[in-house]
Amino acid sequence: MTDATAPAFQGYGTKGYRAYVLLIFVIIYTFNFIDRLLISIVQEAIREDFGISNFYLGLLGGPVFAILYTTLGIPIARLAERANRVTIVSIGAFLWSLMTAACGFAGNFVQLALCRLGVGIGEAACVPPSQSVIADYFPADRRTSALAIFSLGIPFGTALAAVGGGWLVANFDWRTAFWLLGVPGIAAALLLKLTVKEPPRSGVQTAPPSFGETLKSLGSKPSFWHMAFGGALISFVGYGSSQFLVSHMVRNYEIGATLPEEIAHASYALGAIGGISTALGTFLGGFLSDRLAPKHQHVHTWLPALGMAIAIPLYIASFAQTQFVWAFAFLMLAPIFHYQYLGPMYAVTLGVSTPRQRATAIAILLLVVNLIGYGLGPPFVGAANDFFASNILADTSSLTLAQCDPRSVLPENAATCASAQALGLKYALGVTIFFLGWGALHFLMAGRTLVKDRVS
Repeated sequence: MTDATAPAFQGYGTKGYRAYVLLIFVIIYTFNFIDRLLISIVQEAIREDFGISNFYLGLLGGPVFAILYTTLGIPIARLAERANRVTIVSIGAFLWSLMTAACGFAGNFVQLALCRLGVGIGEAACVPPSQSVIADYFPADRRTSALAIFSLGIPFGTALAAVGGGWLVANFDWRTAFWLLGVPGIAAALLLKLTVKEPPRSGVQTAPPSFGETLKSLGSKPSFWHMAFGGALISFVGYGSSQFLVSHMVRNYEIGATLPEEIAHASYALGAIGGISTALGTFLGGFLSDRLAPKHQHVHTWLPALGMAIAIPLYIASFAQTQFVWAFAFLMLAPIFHYQYLGPMYAVTLGVSTPRQRATAIAILLLVVNLIGYGLGPPFVGAANDFFASNILADTSSLTLAQCDPRSVLPENAATCASAQALGLKYALGVTIFFLGWGALHFLMAGRTLVKDRVS
């Protein structure tokens, strides 16, 4: 527990320097998401080249990346409790950027999967140490806002991956997209290491508790686990749908004369959604939580749940549209409410853990969130897409998914195959969205013990 008589922590360094540090971490997290999500932007071109199924596309975007990303998060976080956290993040950023560029040299699915594993290894070093550093730079009453601003790396990275990747596919090819969007992260890694100081750890300076002690401490805090499982289910929807959103736009709407043009236009639309709507929702979640917390102690739980209740019908309305302009309009609105959960989720996790437990607590949170969200979300949508498309083909023709391989499909079957894939993906996305409601229930249940569980 914290000492009630100790003066409140006012933050480390000047306000200007804290703002600079936060900016650098936002840039790092932006490259983190550029390199993570670029596969979803270019996957239709990869499907054409490699002839792989929707399920295999989901594997590339999900478990192939998530396995080492999540499992290595714990040991790296344990190291961050003792070692220089800025150095750890810098090394990770260098590695994931290098492996992203290497994806452009892949000649088949296996080689691309191995490169994605490398991206996951590097990115495992990003979030827990970064958030631990931010928590030691900012006072508690500004922590949720700071973490929400840090989380803007998600929409910024999504927007840049979408716009940059889409333009590069249209004007060059998918391999060039990996090369040109991967390399700049190396420069960002050097900038972080050379200009950001490792802050002293706030609170009583004792040896960090063991992993078992941290896990036991969190095990007694129901609010943490409800936040973790709620965040996992919401991430299941977010990662699963975003992996196939460009594919959804390309398959269901006529937005270009050629496949590269369609990918580019769909990517620009995704860039607007990520750069504006998701960013606005992420920021509002942190800003409103900090402003309402003095009068509403449970705002970190009911505000995200309210957002999900609004987002679900907006997403369903979008997927039901037959005209792109209306589908895009609803997709611009839904993420404003969907992504208000990020800042509160991280703030609650840091609030129920002591300063020497923070990196490990975040790593445990991400283990749960990403194993379920990243590990299962994209392959679930891909498998559901294949399931629905296969049933549609069986009901409307005698074709199978194997006969719809884009490398060998007969010209007279191309339209039927394309229609089944398009409608199947709509159904898959529509089913997935309802998991947001399940996640919202966990957030509401976290509110029952949140005040009692807080220690910092």
